[in-house]
Amino acid sequence: MAVTETPTTPVADPTKPLAVSAPALAQVLEVRAQEDDPAATALKIAITGSNMTEFQYALELLPIADAQDGDAVYTQGEHNELTVIIPADSILNMTGATLDVPAASTPGGLVIRNPNTPNPLDGLDLDLSGELPEQIQQVLDEAINPALASHGGYASLVGVDGTKAIVTMGGGCQGCAASAMTLRDGITKMLKDALPQLTEIIDATDHTAGENPFYT
Repeated sequence: MAVTETPTTPVADPTKPLAVSAPALAQVLEVRAQEDDPAATALKIAITGSNMTEFQYALELLPIADAQDGDAVYTQGEHNELTVIIPADSILNMTGATLDVPAASTPGGLVIRNPNTPNPLDGLDLDLSGELPEQIQQVLDEAINPALASHGGYASLVGVDGTKAIVTMGGGCQGCAASAMTLRDGITKMLKDALPQLTEIIDATDHTAGENPFYT
């Protein structure tokens, strides 16, 4: 399984959405060599969802003949050793990404460095009626908490101070090392995108304990 790291300079070619670095190519070819017909086997990389701030991916080896109409099918490597398949619905958000190996300090595996980020508000029909606290609560209920629920967490509105929203996190997010980053990079962006009048999102969560030190 690949994870996401900081993106590098994108290769913005929708006919070849994702580039494969030489070290990653070597790893994939080593695994592919165990297939019954390596030359007829492709690497398929698809976007399967997101965690608000980053896309999630699925990688698999399958016959080149299994590619569907609209998929991006192309080769990578100095000698075109590897056929890559990007599903049609992943092309836009994969364009400019690179399949690579982790930094030297990280052992093994593959990473996808993608300059594109998800917009969790896409496809949502938010009414956003009422006063600002009611509007914030709607974004939390309909856009943010469904995404956090997959991690057993949730975000709650503590209060509103002018154009500042005070938010706390609980459940699986309480005490989670990544929850502060999730709030800063994910929840903050989503709230400000949906409600441009918000100037600041204040994190009132005690990320080291199960009790909120600011509001009791």
